Amino acid sequence: MSELPDSPAPLSSGPSRRLVLITAAGAASVLGAGLIGGGLDVPPALAATLKNGRWCNPAIGTLTSGYGDTAGRQYPHAGWDIANPTGTPIYAAAAGTVVRRGWNVITGRTGNGLVVSHGSNVYTYYGHLSAFRVSQGASVKAGQRIGDMGATGNVTGPHLHFEVQTGSIGSDTNPRTYLSNRGSQIGGSQWPALDPEARGERARAIQYLLRQRGRSVTIDGYMGPQTTSAVKSWQSSQGLVADGQIGPKSWPKLIYTLTRSNADGNHVRALQTVMNKRSAGLLVDGNFGPVMDTALKNWQRANRLAADGQAGPVTWRALVS
Repeated sequence: MSELPDSPAPLSSGPSRRLVLITAAGAASVLGAGLIGGGLDVPPALAATLKNGRWCNPAIGTLTSGYGDTAGRQYPHAGWDIANPTGTPIYAAAAGTVVRRGWNVITGRTGNGLVVSHGSNVYTYYGHLSAFRVSQGASVKAGQRIGDMGATGNVTGPHLHFEVQTGSIGSDTNPRTYLSNRGSQIGGSQWPALDPEARGERARAIQYLLRQRGRSVTIDGYMGPQTTSAVKSWQSSQGLVADGQIGPKSWPKLIYTLTRSNADGNHVRALQTVMNKRSAGLLVDGNFGPVMDTALKNWQRANRLAADGQAGPVTWRALVS
C-alpha cells in the first residue's frame, strides 16, 4: 500500500531532496557525520564500521512503495512503505526521544505520525499510525514498541510510512540504504549483521547462544575482544568465514529452533532477550514454560506470523532484524 498520488507538496520548491543530499555529501567529511551514526551515509567500504547494533527494523511486513518512487505521484516518495494489517506493532528503529507526535506532524506527510530524534541531527519518521504507544518527549529504546500500523491520512491501505531524515526534520534520505549500511534490513525478512564492538540486546543474545554452543563468554551485551574471539572460533568450527561478524551466514547456524518442549537453557535466554528488545517484558530465566509460550504466540500473532509457539528461523529473523 502507499500514499495516494495527490499527496501534499514537499517542504520547499527549491532543489530536489536528492540534489541537496548529493551536494551535502560532496561538501561534508564522511568521518564527520557517518561514522558516529548520524548525518549522511558513508561509502560501502566504510559501512561495516556502523554495524554496531544501534539500529533495527521498525516493522514486520511487506515492502511496497520505495524511496524515490514517482509512479502516480507529483513528488518522489520520501520513504519506504511496510504493509501489514492495522494494529501491527511499530518499533523505534534506534534509541532516541519523541520530538513530534500527532496529526500531519511534518509538512507533506499525512495522518498520525511520530518523529524520533536520535542525536547528531538524525531523525526517523513513522507515518499513518492507528495508535500511539509513547508520549511526546518520551525517551525510547531501539526496538521498543512506539505505535501501531494504520491507514490514517492520505493512503490506500494500512502500512507504515518510514523515513530517515538527516541534517534537519524533513530532509529525507533512503531509509533502506541507511539501515542496511548499519546492519539492519527493514521489513524483517532478512538477517541483520553485527560487527565486532557491537553492543545491545542482540549482542547479549549472541553471547547466550555462544554459551549454549559451549563457548565461554561473559554476558554483558558487548561484542568485545572476548566475544569476538569466541565468534571466530565458532565460525571456524562451522566452516564459515571467521570474521567475527554475526550476519546472514552465521545467524541461521547459531540459533536454535525452540518450543515449549525444549529443555531450559541459554538458548531460551537468548530468545527471551530479543523478545524483550521488542517490548515483551519477560523474565530472562531460560525457562520455556507457559508464560514464555503465551508471550511468544502473542508476539507472533501481533506481528502477523504463524502463532504456533515455535521460534524457528522466521520468528528469530523477525525478532533480531
